[in-house]
Amino acid sequence: MAEGKKILATNRKARHNYFIEEVYEAGIELKGTEVKSIRAGRLNLGDGYASIDNNEVFLKQVHISPYEQGNIFNVDPLRVRKLLLHKHEIRKLIGAITQQGYSLIPLSVYLKRGKVKVEIALAKGKKLYDKRQDIAKKDAKRRIQRELAGKY
Repeated sequence: MAEGKKILATNRKARHNYFIEEVYEAGIELKGTEVKSIRAGRLNLGDGYASIDNNEVFLKQVHISPYEQGNIFNVDPLRVRKLLLHKHEIRKLIGAITQQGYSLIPLSVYLKRGKVKVEIALAKGKKLYDKRQDIAKKDAKRRIQRELAGKY
């Protein structure tokens, strides 16, 4: 927990599949039982993405499991949720999204001072050869660390 943040979920594949250009912190509009479910860590960011419609940012394809004690107050787990950003941030995102190849993806969901926040990234998709290069670099680093650890 750095700076009062408690990370509840991360999108592990995001940094593998995308080049991260910029990161934004956004609030998220939730219904009552969704908050309890998120606090229990029952959400999946794997297929999630954000889109901009009518100068508003929406989070789509993020699965928040229904709260077990929620009965009639539970909502659709895959419903579209509004993200809360400043107007100047939204305008900046609109300008960047219109460029070819950029998309908005969620990186993590965390609690900050009791509020649920989403970290979204302006990202560009990696090609297959980029992913191979990253894997080769990680393997080389690992081998070097192993060799250095073995000498001491």
